[in-house]
Amino acid sequence: MIKKYLAIFMMLCLTLSLAACGANTEATTTKQNGRIVVTFWHSMSGEPQKTLNQIVKEYNQSQNKVLVKTEYQGEYTESLPKYLSVGGTDKAPTIIQVQEIGTKTMINSGFIDPVQKFIDKDHYDTSNLEKNILNYYTVDGKLYSMPFNSSTPVLYYNEDALKKAGVNIDPKNVTFEQIEAYAKKVTDSSNGKMKGFALQPYGWLFEELLANQGSLLVNKNNGHDGTPTKSVFNNEAGKNILKWAKNMIADKTFVDYGTGTNAADDMTAGFLAGKVAMFIQSSASIRDVVDNAKFKVGVAYLPHPESKKWNGVAIGGASLWLSKGKSSAEQKAAWDFMKYLASPHVQAEWHIGTGYFAINTKAYDDQLVKEAYQKVPQLQVPVQQLQATHTSPVTQGALMQSLPEERTAVESAMESVYNGEDIDKALNKAVEQTNQAIEKANQANGK
Repeated sequence: MIKKYLAIFMMLCLTLSLAACGANTEATTTKQNGRIVVTFWHSMSGEPQKTLNQIVKEYNQSQNKVLVKTEYQGEYTESLPKYLSVGGTDKAPTIIQVQEIGTKTMINSGFIDPVQKFIDKDHYDTSNLEKNILNYYTVDGKLYSMPFNSSTPVLYYNEDALKKAGVNIDPKNVTFEQIEAYAKKVTDSSNGKMKGFALQPYGWLFEELLANQGSLLVNKNNGHDGTPTKSVFNNEAGKNILKWAKNMIADKTFVDYGTGTNAADDMTAGFLAGKVAMFIQSSASIRDVVDNAKFKVGVAYLPHPESKKWNGVAIGGASLWLSKGKSSAEQKAAWDFMKYLASPHVQAEWHIGTGYFAINTKAYDDQLVKEAYQKVPQLQVPVQQLQATHTSPVTQGALMQSLPEERTAVESAMESVYNGEDIDKALNKAVEQTNQAIEKANQANGK
């Protein structure tokens, strides 16, 4: 995972200097049977890829002017370096899906045109698009990319096991202290056969638990008031997260599934196998978890310390970016497809088929969604959590180029604390590593 994150920035260093001269001034429009071809690079696999392919098929069949061709480019950490190596050339796709932490990298690349350009030209109404998702991709009042697959973390819990231990969770208000107490009750009532709680050492989850306490990750208002110069997460809020985990480790009610690409799957598998009663993970997994569980699954808002009010979450996932240097006809065709993707019924299909949010709020009134909520009411919880989130630079997420390196540093800090290292020492080291990455990125961009 560390190598994958570093690969993005090694490639970025090699390619950003080409941005100014990479644009294709003689762009041509590729056509097939008279239809304008739009190439769409994505990183969806499994069920989301099946749903995406079906939506693209429906779009292609709905009209005869545009032909969208999807191309899977591997995980986000693989596709972004590929794009940076061809950005501004004929080999670049028309549209690319990029993970949320790549936002600043894409803006700095010079290889894209903000979708705001097409919104303004088309007088496109964004009022029905989810405000707290748009906020993440809006910089200086300009929407740079079209939100696509968005999710937030939620608390999953084995409702049957908790009830057996005498516990009832309020899904809209769960505290760190309650989780500690519940974890002990479950572990004790099962004679240790089921542990109480698992928190993956994952930078995104740390960032979200930080935001839910109303705390910034980096200075300059999380980069929304200028380019960040230092990280600030070795504060009370950051310590609260690691103290919380450490308390449960001491109580022997905690499970560490480690880091790496399989950690989240291993944690989910442990939950489904009855080895752990509660864990935090992306809301995009709700449908799969509920469908595969042999017990009643509960889903709750992200926990917070008793001393801090619940503040809300920042979105994760990815958005769609439109390449600069393409012909106006090809860009117009791509924009038409983006609008189709954002339409209410298509977003209803996407939400129900994948578990990701519908970016169009009208999608929740669609009959598809209403029927799905009757069968799987847990799908509503992350939607309610997102809509209850307090909008601020904290919940808009950190806007900086060094987020992948920050996540790697934080993951190392979390894992080291789980293995007994001092919290202050681990956090200070992660902050120092992040600050070094910020300084290098700022120097590379002339900041």
